[in-house]
Amino acid sequence: MKFVDEARIEVIAGDGGKGAVAFRREKYIPKGGPSGGDGGRGGSIWAEADLNVNTLIDYRYARMHRARNGDQGGGSDRYGRGAEDIVLRMPVGTQVFDEDTGELLHDLTRHGERVVLVRGGEGGLGNLHFKSSTNRAPRQSTPGTPGEQRRLRLELKVLADVGLLGMPNAGKSTFISQVSNARPKIADYPFTTLHPNLGVVRVAEERSFVIADVPGLIEGAAEGAGLGHQFLRHLQRTRLLLHLVDLSPFDDERDPVAEARAIVKELRKYDAELHEKPRWLVLNKLDTLEGAPGARGTPRSQRVADFRRRLRWNGPTFEISALTGEGCAELCRAIWEHLDAHRERPPAPLDEAADPRFAASAPEAAAEDAPAAPDPDDPRFRPLDSR
Repeated sequence: MKFVDEARIEVIAGDGGKGAVAFRREKYIPKGGPSGGDGGRGGSIWAEADLNVNTLIDYRYARMHRARNGDQGGGSDRYGRGAEDIVLRMPVGTQVFDEDTGELLHDLTRHGERVVLVRGGEGGLGNLHFKSSTNRAPRQSTPGTPGEQRRLRLELKVLADVGLLGMPNAGKSTFISQVSNARPKIADYPFTTLHPNLGVVRVAEERSFVIADVPGLIEGAAEGAGLGHQFLRHLQRTRLLLHLVDLSPFDDERDPVAEARAIVKELRKYDAELHEKPRWLVLNKLDTLEGAPGARGTPRSQRVADFRRRLRWNGPTFEISALTGEGCAELCRAIWEHLDAHRERPPAPLDEAADPRFAASAPEAAAEDAPAAPDPDDPRFRPLDSR
C-alpha cells in the first residue's frame, strides 16, 4: 500500500430538521391542540484514531465527506429522526489542522481516541412548544440550525521513541532490520527508503521502544533536493535522534565529516526544536575496516579518531556494524537506559504527613493530641462527696 502522510479534506455536517406545525384532529375531540413535533438532529462527523490504519491514502482520493440532514418533524407529536454520524478512521499520530486558519484542532495520539470534526445542526421546534394560556393554537415553528462545515488538512506524524538520521545508504534500513522485526527494502543504491518504517526493539521481556527510519537527507534538502524535508516531521515526536554516518564509503571523494555537517545544517533549517533534541552519533560499516573493536593503532581506530577530531564532536558516540550486528546490542541497551531515565513519571500521591502545608508546630501538635481538661461546671466530673 502506498504511504501517504498528508491529505486535505472537506467535512460538512448535516442540517437539523424543520419543526412541524400540526394540530390534533380526532373524532369527538374538536379542539385537540397543537401536535407538531421537533425536527431531527443533523449528522456529525468524527475522527477516530485506529492502530489498524497506517496511512492517509483513503483521504487522498475521497476528499468530500458529508453527513445527512435530520428529518422533518411530523404531526401527532412525531419527532423527526436524527441522522447517523460519520466516523473517519485515521492513523494514530494524525494531526488535524484548519486549512483556512492553520490552527491545530486535534492531535490523535491514542488508539480509540475520538474527536468531533464538525457538529450537526440541532432540530427545529414544532408548534407543540409554543402553546400557552393565551395562544391555544400556535402556528409558528423554528427551522433546524445548519451544520458546521470546515476544510481540514491532515498530517501524519508517526509515534516513535527514537529516530534515525543520515545520508542515503548510511545503513539506516539495515540497522532497523538488525535490531527489530521490521523488514524495509534494502539495496545498494540511494533513496531505497521512500517512506518511514517503524520497528519495535525489545531489549528485555518488558523493555522495548519504537524506532523510526525515514528517507535519507542530502545537502540542499531545504531547497527540495532529493526527497526534501517532507518526512522530517515524523521525527518531531521522538525523544532521541541517532545520526548514522557511513565511515567507510565506497567513493573516495565522499567525505563523512562534510556529510555529517550537512545533515546537521539541514536539521537546523527545518526546525530549531528538532535540532536541539538529544542526538547521538553512530558510526556504521566499521566491519570493512581492519582492526578489532577497542584496539589502538589500527586503521579502524585511526579512522574513528580522525573523524571525531575533524567533526569536533564531544557527544555520545557508538561504533557499530549494522550488517554483522557488532555493537548493536550495546547501543540498544544504552538507548533504553536513556529513555527510561528521561521518561515522564506519574506524580507521587500527596502525603499530608510530609507536606509542610499540613505540618503543625510541636506545641500545637502536642496540645491537639493531649486530652481536653474536664469542665468544672459539668456535674459528671464533680467529686462523689460533693453530690
